[in-house]
Amino acid sequence: MASIKEKIAYALGDAAAGGITWKVMSIAFPFFFTNIYGLSLADTAALMLIARMFDVVTDPLMGSLADRTQSRWGTYRPWLIFGAIPLGLVFALLLYTPDFGPVGKRIWAYSLYLIMMATYTAVNVPYGSLLGVMTDDDNEKNEFSSYRMVGAYAMGFVTLLSFPYVQKMIGGTPAHQYAVIGVVFGTLAALMTFLCGMFTKERLKPVRAEKFSFKPFADLFRNKPWIYLTLVGICTNFFNGFRYAAAAYMFTYCLPTEITVTGLIINYTVFMTFGEVVCMIAGGLSPKFTRWAGSKKRAFIYSGLICLVTSILFFFIPMDAAYIWAMIALVILTSIGIGIYSPLLWSMYADVADYATEKNGTSSTGLIFSSGTMSQKFGSAISGALITLFLGWAGLHTPEGSTEPIIAAGCEESVRTMVWALFSLIPAAVSVIMLYLIYKYPIKK
Repeated sequence: MASIKEKIAYALGDAAAGGITWKVMSIAFPFFFTNIYGLSLADTAALMLIARMFDVVTDPLMGSLADRTQSRWGTYRPWLIFGAIPLGLVFALLLYTPDFGPVGKRIWAYSLYLIMMATYTAVNVPYGSLLGVMTDDDNEKNEFSSYRMVGAYAMGFVTLLSFPYVQKMIGGTPAHQYAVIGVVFGTLAALMTFLCGMFTKERLKPVRAEKFSFKPFADLFRNKPWIYLTLVGICTNFFNGFRYAAAAYMFTYCLPTEITVTGLIINYTVFMTFGEVVCMIAGGLSPKFTRWAGSKKRAFIYSGLICLVTSILFFFIPMDAAYIWAMIALVILTSIGIGIYSPLLWSMYADVADYATEKNGTSSTGLIFSSGTMSQKFGSAISGALITLFLGWAGLHTPEGSTEPIIAAGCEESVRTMVWALFSLIPAAVSVIMLYLIYKYPIKK
């Protein structure tokens, strides 16, 4: 039986990865690269698309490598212990804007972004796989997953709520503010990752293949539950990715006036903070909700329906700061669904890993969990790339010699409508696909 201390330590891993590094990368990076760093919309889209192709290769390879790691710290924990400092350092460098020309800045952004993806993979794939060797009790897996999501959303709440206030406290140019934020949050992420690696335990021994082969990769594509769950994972991250990346553009182009409610600055990070709090609470209640629903699959379907309905309703709210509380209310309701299904997804990956071990005779836990991180990065970054492309089609572009995008004459309404749809209708369409896939998912637990 795992202690509360260990469950909290496990939660710190996703507080660092999901609550700090990935949260900032999801919500701030597209806007940072286009409006502060100075990349064009096309460059930003290309950057994220290239990184995704890179991850398609590195994530499964990292999963396979992690499965074969043997050390005094275990199979998966050493990757967290020794990957903590590189994770924080590269994150900090990525938010730094160097005083280079256009070509130098492109090289810096592309190089650092790819290194960040590789570093994140080297830490987060083993972190996800750790769940498969800490316990063989299904209820305890759900509890660990729940702690993980609470940790991610609690830290996400702190990160997003503090963002505008930290910027204000730092002062100076936006580029300087982001650089200092990178150092502060990068240090926190490194410390939390290290503590997670040190204070968790690997109780189960993976059943390793005697030598490396490509058979585990081939077996994945014969594993029906893995195929469906990976596609579901991509959909959940498309859903979140569109919303998080669109929020910054929404406050810039749809709600351009400063919004303050009883002294609280409502910018795009604070706006999404309301959802983080609810996701944290719903994530903690997810195991109870699952028991009430009768199965993980059924609980996932119910939570997906919540996301679908509330996303559609958001589109019909007027683009006016006077309706900010209606917007926040729907963000809160949507986050109930997200908070319930997020821990379920990782618990279901553990089920798929058990299914694969039983079917194939050897463990491929790391390889299977790598698809979770791959879908996370694929969904978030591709959605960020698509947002910049859609906004370009709607009329937003970066003039020659400028570092800030502008709206083409006569395209103001089309850009505003596109941004609003990217936060609402497009995620709703993604949730329809997600519901179909989870309905077809064959494991009945």
